[in-house]
Amino acid sequence: MLFGLDGVEIGLIFVFLSLFAGILSGFPVAFAIPGAGLISFAVIAWLDANGLLIHQAIDQGSQAYRDLVNSGVGRDTISIFRYPDLPRVAQPVFERGWETAMDRNLSFIVNRMNERVFAGQSIETLLAVLMFVLMGITLERSKIANDLLTTMARVFGPLPGGLAVSVVVVGAFLAASTGIVGATVVTMGLLSLPTMLRNGYSAELSTGVIAASGTLGQIIPPSIVIVLLGTLAGDLYSAAQETRAQNFGCTDALTYLGRPAVVSVGTLFQAALLPGILLAGLYAAYAFGYALFNPSKAPAVHIDDPDGEVITRNEGLLWFLAVPVLIIGGLIGAGQAGLIGPQDLNVSSYTQVDRLDALRTNVSPECQEAMIELHGQSRWDESVAAREALAAAGGAEETRELTEDEMNAAVADRLASTAPIGSGVATLFGLVLLSLAVARGVKPSAPAAPLVVGLLGVVLAFVLDAVYIGPGMTGGTKVMILLIPLALCFWSLRHAAARMAENDLIRVVFPPLVLIIAVLGSILGGVTNPTPAAALGAGGAIMLAAYRKLKDEGNSGRIIVWATIALVALILVGINFDLRMNQAVVTFENRIGYVIAYAAYTLAAIALIYACIVLFRNGVLTPIVRETAKVTSMVFTILIGSQLLNLVVISFGGEHYIQQFLRSFDNEFTVFLLVMLVLFVLGFVLDFLEIIYIVVPIVGPVIYGGSFDPKWVTIMIAVNLQTSFLTPPFGFALFYLRGVAPPTVTTGHIYRGIMPFVIIQVVGLALLWFAPGIVTIVPDLIGN
Repeated sequence: MLFGLDGVEIGLIFVFLSLFAGILSGFPVAFAIPGAGLISFAVIAWLDANGLLIHQAIDQGSQAYRDLVNSGVGRDTISIFRYPDLPRVAQPVFERGWETAMDRNLSFIVNRMNERVFAGQSIETLLAVLMFVLMGITLERSKIANDLLTTMARVFGPLPGGLAVSVVVVGAFLAASTGIVGATVVTMGLLSLPTMLRNGYSAELSTGVIAASGTLGQIIPPSIVIVLLGTLAGDLYSAAQETRAQNFGCTDALTYLGRPAVVSVGTLFQAALLPGILLAGLYAAYAFGYALFNPSKAPAVHIDDPDGEVITRNEGLLWFLAVPVLIIGGLIGAGQAGLIGPQDLNVSSYTQVDRLDALRTNVSPECQEAMIELHGQSRWDESVAAREALAAAGGAEETRELTEDEMNAAVADRLASTAPIGSGVATLFGLVLLSLAVARGVKPSAPAAPLVVGLLGVVLAFVLDAVYIGPGMTGGTKVMILLIPLALCFWSLRHAAARMAENDLIRVVFPPLVLIIAVLGSILGGVTNPTPAAALGAGGAIMLAAYRKLKDEGNSGRIIVWATIALVALILVGINFDLRMNQAVVTFENRIGYVIAYAAYTLAAIALIYACIVLFRNGVLTPIVRETAKVTSMVFTILIGSQLLNLVVISFGGEHYIQQFLRSFDNEFTVFLLVMLVLFVLGFVLDFLEIIYIVVPIVGPVIYGGSFDPKWVTIMIAVNLQTSFLTPPFGFALFYLRGVAPPTVTTGHIYRGIMPFVIIQVVGLALLWFAPGIVTIVPDLIGN
């Protein structure tokens, strides 16, 4: 043994020293990681072959070990950390030689690449990384941040610390639209840092708030970090819970947990929403509080408003706050009262267990005992009663098919409980109401008659829906009934859009806001998974950037506007018509819907091609594609290289050694706190990609194999990884900002400015630790 250390411990030290040396060498990280794996494997193999690395393993043939196993202690829980007095046996770290380990690693690396990069189940989700990167870089190149910063500074500038607050708001906005930390920090550093310094803001506050706000892209969805972490967390959680269930004598995780052991990227986006908003709020609160105590270092700034319309305080409160709250509250209240709701008559053709969360009860005694300990005796008893009632009714253990009479009765029950106004109609015309209210508030002096026409259209739509539209009615019939209200609303919205376009804030914020809502709404609402939503975001960003270029050239962007209308029409047609043309019977109205959808799709495709031509003509598309390829290639190269380094750690028993150490603690919170501390410290020297693909797969089977909610665990890791961009000496956000900061701003200013925000990060983690409901409430409310 070297230096009195176990051979596996020395191997781990060599791996991490090789990794740090490779990163500090100046080589690209994507190549330094696999290089560190190869070098460390060669060194460990040489030491092992010369008998210098000896692993003191537990002697499983000893009587003490057999007595421990016979007493009921699981083999997986026996380790040198929990039972240090057990007899040991010396053995090499490569049990069958380094040649066998290398041969096994080569086959493993091929299988892992096939599973996780080239053809596995996660490949579709990983494609979202490419699309989100393209979306973010396109929006960054379209100069949207410049307009946002100018507009937000006009809104928040008169407040103490208003410019710093505006940077936080824009950072959160860009995080939701790009998700790329480097682009956000560099853009805001170039645009806002000189303005803040020129208006008397301290260099520490200015640099700190810019760097911290730029990292919000790590957590606010759509986040590339959550996509990458989510694909890994899903596999780790599923495998860890299967192992946990089998250790308790249950057949699988579904039986033991009572629910599938699944965590998706879409669910993680839902879980990350409130923590991201919380961190942004903490940043803004610190900036405001700093200005109150140091008014000379964060003074209020008044920026001229070019808009000619004067809006009084009462008018602003009425149309921008009171009326929207009344509309949204009224729709929600109507839904709770049963006036608004779904109107479909689709019912399941199979019986359902009395309780949707009823547990499987046909299990072994060991599994039953473990399930009662996990879920409680009352839930077990209710599940047993539900299963017995189902069996008495003639059903099987799970379910049975309904008879014709039972189907008719179920449809009749659904018909009797349907709401008079459909939720789709309420949502569509509710958005119309909100648009009309905002348009009225933007220009109160303009005639109200055009907006009143739209209001009459909304009222008429609700009346027609309640009187004439019923459950089971076809989409074509619904459209014909609502044709006049739709025409009235469309005519009124044209006037409303013209008024809103005259307002600088709405003109700047509204287009990217619609894109963000379309992308996030489709994911958070469960309409689609992240990959199609990311494709929608990338296409929308390209058309938005092209529209901006066309306006700068003085040309018409009408084709982009019509393409947006075509996409809305495509969505509405898809909701109300059955567009499957390969059925035996296709109705006439569905054929009409298909033609309309095909025409809308064609127009949108033509507009997207035209947008690409516009960007290419202006020299924008080429750098966008080049930068997207560079970032995506780096991510996937790091993914492949980290798998190689991981397999090196596995080959000499390093992963098993670390997991045994973590499992030696009886308290789950202690284990997770220890892991979080290690991740926090590693964030000082490693990038989030290295931590995700090197460290998380090692500790994942332990932290995902317990009773913690996987969503909470994953978001806690994501927020922790966010600090890796802020913590000296290798915080990437600090280097990004240093590269664009003026000479008067020193590295010392940046380091001192970032420290309060690192503390805020820790405070945010503590809030999520003691109040996990912040993470879980949105997924629980929305569902999957």
